Amino acid sequence: MFKGSIRNKLIVLLMVATIVPFGASIVITYYHTAESLKDQAVKENSNLLYQGKVNLEGYINELDGLSLSLYNNPGLINFLRDPQKENNYQAVEAVRNVISTILYAEENIKRVNIAVAKEDRLITASRRSTVIFSKKLTNAKQEFYEKAKESPSNMYLEPIHKIKEPEDEKPKNVITLHRSLANIPSDEVLAYISLEFSPDQINNISRNLYSGGNEEFYIISPEGDMIYRSTDEGTKTADWLSWIITAKKENGTVEWKEDSFNGVMIYDQLSQNSGGWYLVKRVPYTTLYESALSVAKINIMFGVIGLFLVILATLFISFRITSPIRILLQNIDQVEKGNLNVRFKSFGNNEIGYLGDRFKQMIDKINDLINREYKLQLENKTNQLKVLQSQVNPHFLYNALQSIGTAALKNQGQQIYSSVTRLSKIMRYSMNMEENMVPLQKEIEHTKAYLLLQKERFGDQLQFNFQLDEEALGFPVPKMILQPIVENYFKHGFDAREKTGEIKIICRQDEFYLDILIEDNGTGVSESRLEGIQRHLMNDRIGQKGELTSIGLKNVYVRLKLYYGDRAYLQLKNLEHGGLLVSIKLPKRMEGGKDESNYCG
Repeated sequence: MFKGSIRNKLIVLLMVATIVPFGASIVITYYHTAESLKDQAVKENSNLLYQGKVNLEGYINELDGLSLSLYNNPGLINFLRDPQKENNYQAVEAVRNVISTILYAEENIKRVNIAVAKEDRLITASRRSTVIFSKKLTNAKQEFYEKAKESPSNMYLEPIHKIKEPEDEKPKNVITLHRSLANIPSDEVLAYISLEFSPDQINNISRNLYSGGNEEFYIISPEGDMIYRSTDEGTKTADWLSWIITAKKENGTVEWKEDSFNGVMIYDQLSQNSGGWYLVKRVPYTTLYESALSVAKINIMFGVIGLFLVILATLFISFRITSPIRILLQNIDQVEKGNLNVRFKSFGNNEIGYLGDRFKQMIDKINDLINREYKLQLENKTNQLKVLQSQVNPHFLYNALQSIGTAALKNQGQQIYSSVTRLSKIMRYSMNMEENMVPLQKEIEHTKAYLLLQKERFGDQLQFNFQLDEEALGFPVPKMILQPIVENYFKHGFDAREKTGEIKIICRQDEFYLDILIEDNGTGVSESRLEGIQRHLMNDRIGQKGELTSIGLKNVYVRLKLYYGDRAYLQLKNLEHGGLLVSIKLPKRMEGGKDESNYCG
């Protein structure tokens, strides 16, 4: 009943008016904040990478400058041009001074090597040994010498590898800067200088470029060798690593999605004069959007609080506004069920309170009108019943007296006594105005007495029989509904000169109705006449002029309608073998309640 109620609609409306703006605000705020934070994070990380790039380039250029300082020493250059002057004390001392100067110029330099190009000679110096002149036993560094020679800057950075001094317990990680020394102004290579230095300074610079645990940072050589990484996970064959190398771009940003990573990659490249390393920082979306999620959570929290307040306000408003309406609806339901005794407290001085007061006034007025109308209807019904019964008695009395007079003419004293006795019983039954409803059995006995009185008149020319359902004999029926119909047979359908008259009365019942059938073998009624009688019965007026010959049927029909309304039926039908069938169907429960007739009496 209340699926479309105002309360439900009000709750839904306020919910939608709250949830939709709050939800849209949260979603829009989240995405706007997320994009803003992502752009801001990308910009900040790009600036950070650029600063790291500057620092790394400065450090590498500082080391590279140490290798270039050899050109400032003419004695060393002359030695490299003519190594045969090795026995020249001044030249050898100049070499030692230059190498020692380079070795101790930067604390991370572990060893300095000079490979002379013209002769298979190697000059080596470390912090744990003096300058050593020796023959090159292997050509392991030749590959890197060639790369340094082919480089536009004549410098190449060998990725991290391990070296082990005799005094060391385990190998150490170093990065080697290789530089080819040319015999300027020609391109002739005099020697290759290699500075082996610890990656500690590079690591220190790198640690300032990322947030541990949330971000990843890598330094990669142009060949894909790993110089530095913030995580221990292997990346040698990673797709993103190949993409960075093959992209051939100095810097940029790319969104990357794979099984192990889903976020943004920011990269920058050192200049070729500084080795051309790539600085790559990978920031997952969870880190980028962490602040956005915090903002969204705050919005959701305020949204839930606001929604809770709206629900409370909605319930308060709905109960304040719709509860009186529901009470009115419940009282209207009671009125529909016939209960007009409805009472409820005043709803206040607002519009709904005014509506409730007017509703109670309306019900009181309806009650007053119903009481007045009901009493008038009862009085009218009583008067109608008395008029109808007074219509039946004169006709019946006339016919009965005529039969007794005929018997008297034939000097039949016993028959006269029986007829007078039956007539007295019939008159007592029909003239008793205090009884309106009688058991079916009494109505049958009255009708049987009437037929016996008519049989004394017509003798063997009249036959009648009753087919009765014994269980239906106690059923209450309106008084005088059978005799007027039987009397019509003698008035309009019976002709003793043609054939023996037959009349049959059948009474049977089911769960809801009592059926009474009066069947005769008279002359019947023409179809046009039957239609006229039916129209006469349907007319509401009683005692009108015109159809005087059907007054008995009209009498019965009107009384049935007074007691049962439209639930009772009286129908006339011509039989195929001749005669007329009158059918009466009575409901087992009267329309106005079982005590109505008693009140009328």
